[in-house]
Amino acid sequence: MGLIASLPEIDEQERSAFVMHEKSEKLIPLHTHKKGQLGYVEGGIAYINIDEKTYVVPARHYFWIPHGVPHILRIGHSGTVLRSIYFYTHDDDDDSFYGKLGIYPATELLIQMINHTECWDGTHVVDTDYNFEFLVSIKKLLPLLDTRALPIILPVSRDKRVTRIIQYLEDNIGEPISLKSVSIQFCMSERSLSRIFQTQLHISFLQYVKTLRMVKAIEMLLKTNSSVTDIAFSVGYDTIGSFSNTFYTFTHSRPSDLRRL
Repeated sequence: MGLIASLPEIDEQERSAFVMHEKSEKLIPLHTHKKGQLGYVEGGIAYINIDEKTYVVPARHYFWIPHGVPHILRIGHSGTVLRSIYFYTHDDDDDSFYGKLGIYPATELLIQMINHTECWDGTHVVDTDYNFEFLVSIKKLLPLLDTRALPIILPVSRDKRVTRIIQYLEDNIGEPISLKSVSIQFCMSERSLSRIFQTQLHISFLQYVKTLRMVKAIEMLLKTNSSVTDIAFSVGYDTIGSFSNTFYTFTHSRPSDLRRL
């Protein structure tokens, strides 16, 4: 049974942990569940849409979605394995981590523990089961890891003017992009363009461009065989050093490390 078919089953047992591992390229439509979701992305990339924001989850990273948060989940590569554990919520108040959505780099220990749960795929694990404490340990481990959520988040807008500007940025991401050049392209003042990003997307123009470049770089690293140098130039960087340092700020890893792992 796939994830979409399993959505109604996740909440059937309130105090259980539900395990689901799935390899596919698909869109899981808008949904919510009464459990918190730990999701680990293996071998590709995933996208989470929440409140007009797109969270980008590269391979070897995990995400936590608190219970009750409506979201769309898209697995963006046919070779991607999404490993999820949906956890009971009666102890969520023990740590503020469980109340925040975030994307984090996965440690080797966490990866091994999550991978081990594949043998319980598609099942509810309850407190009377022999393996329940193992899953409890995974949940308790999360707040003890690096809890600095990665800023790989692209805001979106339904405003037609904003979507045209965003499309232009995507189409020209490899070119020199500045507030001045884009404002001229759309026949508006720099101040007006800057205000649009702050009011519509709640992010500065420059920060949006930087984030978009990193998202495109992550996609190219995971989906193509292009060299790191070619990718850096393709997303608008003149030097490898500048590209690598910015990439590390966003992902806590170097471009070559992300691809190798």
